[in-house]
Amino acid sequence: QVQLVESGGGSVQAGDSLRLSCAASGRTFSRYVVGWFRQAPGMERDFVAAISTSGRNTYYAESVKGRFTISRDNAKNTLYLRLNSLKPEDTAVYYCAATTRGTSRSVQTDEYDYWGQGTQVTVSS
Repeated sequence: QVQLVESGGGSVQAGDSLRLSCAASGRTFSRYVVGWFRQAPGMERDFVAAISTSGRNTYYAESVKGRFTISRDNAKNTLYLRLNSLKPEDTAVYYCAATTRGTSRSVQTDEYDYWGQGTQVTVSS
């Protein structure tokens, strides 16, 4: 089992950058495929990015490809998401998630077993 705690959200202007972090408890973080999802008010929770256990393989939603970068540091039990060139439509609560059942191409919420509480990102124009 793993517990996830996100941080790093905030209110920024369009074009700004943020780095989200997701700290994981336990000693088995490196065994989990981990990813980021986001949920805007009244909308479904959508896939953003995922990364393999080793960090060698990543996968992104088309809407963030080229602007967001997912990475992990297994020694620090931490997952990151760098958000560049932010747009108002990136406004959402961002969640990290973990699974032992998936791959870096796991994009469905039901493929993930563990979730953080979320961190709010608000982008104004």
